[in-house]
Amino acid sequence: MATPPAPLDATASPGRAYDDPELQALLARPHPGHREVPRARQIFVNRNLRMDKVELVGFDMDYTLAIYQLRHLEELAFELTLARMVSQLGYPPAVGSIRYDAEFVIRGLVMDKQTGNIFKMDRHNHCGRCYHGRRPLPHEEMRRLYRDEKIHLSLPRFAWIDTLFALPEAALFAEIIELLEGQGQRVDYGKLYEDIRESIDTVHRDGTLKEIVKRDLARYLVKDLELGPALHKLRSGGKKLFLLTNSLADYTDAVMTHILDGVLPEYPSWRNYFDVVITGAGKPGFFADRRPLFEVGPDLARAGEARSLERGRLYEGGDLATFEKLVGIGGDRVLYVGDHIYGDILRTKRSSLWRTCMIVQELEPELAWLERNEAGLAELGRLEELRARVDDELSLHRTGLNALDRRLDREALPPGAREELDAERRQLKHELEQLRHAVRDANARIEALQGQIEEGYNRYWGLTFKEGNENSRFGEQIEDYACLYTSRVSNFVFYSPMQYFRSLRAAMPHERQGHRLNPYGDEHAPAVAGSRPSKWSKASR
Repeated sequence: MATPPAPLDATASPGRAYDDPELQALLARPHPGHREVPRARQIFVNRNLRMDKVELVGFDMDYTLAIYQLRHLEELAFELTLARMVSQLGYPPAVGSIRYDAEFVIRGLVMDKQTGNIFKMDRHNHCGRCYHGRRPLPHEEMRRLYRDEKIHLSLPRFAWIDTLFALPEAALFAEIIELLEGQGQRVDYGKLYEDIRESIDTVHRDGTLKEIVKRDLARYLVKDLELGPALHKLRSGGKKLFLLTNSLADYTDAVMTHILDGVLPEYPSWRNYFDVVITGAGKPGFFADRRPLFEVGPDLARAGEARSLERGRLYEGGDLATFEKLVGIGGDRVLYVGDHIYGDILRTKRSSLWRTCMIVQELEPELAWLERNEAGLAELGRLEELRARVDDELSLHRTGLNALDRRLDREALPPGAREELDAERRQLKHELEQLRHAVRDANARIEALQGQIEEGYNRYWGLTFKEGNENSRFGEQIEDYACLYTSRVSNFVFYSPMQYFRSLRAAMPHERQGHRLNPYGDEHAPAVAGSRPSKWSKASR
């Protein structure tokens, strides 16, 4: 029988155990496929977060715990809003025949209420793509409108589509402009936006949309069978859980009953998962304002003002300070999980020390697309690196050629020197043409690959998280404000409730390795004893 290895001394001084061959073999050992977390189900880290320090985990409901069948819900909101605009606001009957195109709208777009345009920006607020109605805006017009001055999204002129709920708004804005202007009508873009906003708010606020959803929950909601086990795993790790949603108690109860009741025998009711449930929270105001907290009665109507928070009961309203005081936990011991970049994530960061996790439903299809195009992305990266090297060589050759031309034009050269310089000049020009041809072909191939990858995913807007080579503004805000982000809450089932989520070391451009060539020769280079003179001056020796 083999002798077992001697136990390791956990108190030994730090050494190089990370280089131990036995450890390296252990790390290289293959795991069964079911132990690997699929990339689309992973939790991604922007800021280190130790789950063993988190005592309280909170969740938004809509698009967070409750995953909607996007196409069905968006079409419903679109159609109800159109019907109201025709019946209540006097829009022509032809408007009511417009059909919803889900591909034309994504999160992160901006509506310009002054010009009737919709555009997408990168992280520098640089406008990359723009449509007027359903037609691409000519590049010259886009440059004139959005690149000659800085875009400030805080201006009333602009409306940012930062939630999945808002996608039908952008679609309605574009489609109605396309229809009415196609008929030769003049459109007041600001009024159109306000009419859309008022109508869509009304169908949400008056319960029209939610009543339809409640009558057919299976059509509009995805029942994620891993959600219950994920919540149970967090509770088993000693975390308290809370629900904080803007939806009112009756709708919350219907949705949560559908997605969680009966999933696990230990939790016969969805309420058993949560230590606190607050409905009608009015986020983002919940994080900034002071408002009373009410109890919700058995009839799911608001009762008297609450003085404590009890497990199994529902509450409505309240504010951050009151919540932290009553629950007895606050600051960075709280992790809040939501889908709204402003109402759930950014506002939380500005008003509290809560840690944040953003649910981004678009991650799964986009990651699947990128995995299918892995070869094209690798080729794109190789060509971009090659192009940078060729650009440097181009600068070097142009500088050398200019130096030779000046010498040939201005200097009285000794016998044979002009012929030698002429031959060197011809070689440089030949190499310069090779480099120009290479960079032209690389640019064309890069553009083609980018088009295939981005427009193959969405022919109008490309990838959700990118705009050209840069992160999109939407992607950048996720990176700036969310400690973690993932595609669905149930992804926590793959991780320990004590997980240390570590972000990779951030690297600025100057920290990344790479050669850069000095095109101006030795006279502009650091002096080095015995260094070789510039090749461009060898003929004068």
